[in-house]
Amino acid sequence: MIAPTPEPPYTAVIFTSLRTEGDDGYAEAAERMEALAAEQPGYLGIEAARDGLGITVSYWVDDNAAAAWKQVAEHLVAQRRGRDAWYADYQVRVATVTRSYGPDGPR
Repeated sequence: MIAPTPEPPYTAVIFTSLRTEGDDGYAEAAERMEALAAEQPGYLGIEAARDGLGITVSYWVDDNAAAAWKQVAEHLVAQRRGRDAWYADYQVRVATVTRSYGPDGPR
């Protein structure tokens, strides 16, 4: 599903990852993190795809809201578990969306 974002500007956190073998609790934790993120102030939505390379983009009203999500205690635990067990490699990129458009034109 494509996240229903507002008119720009807003912040996008792009998480690109390569998983390790096996689940090791990953699916359950990923589902929980998605639900927890949706409860945070400033959350706008999420989009994700995985076919070998995983890409998850979460959208936030601004950089402060995105930074606050990074510091949520339960998310910090999941981040640590990701570094220790779930990801062979990853990269996080934070960007400001300045334009957004689709088949019906700009938003």
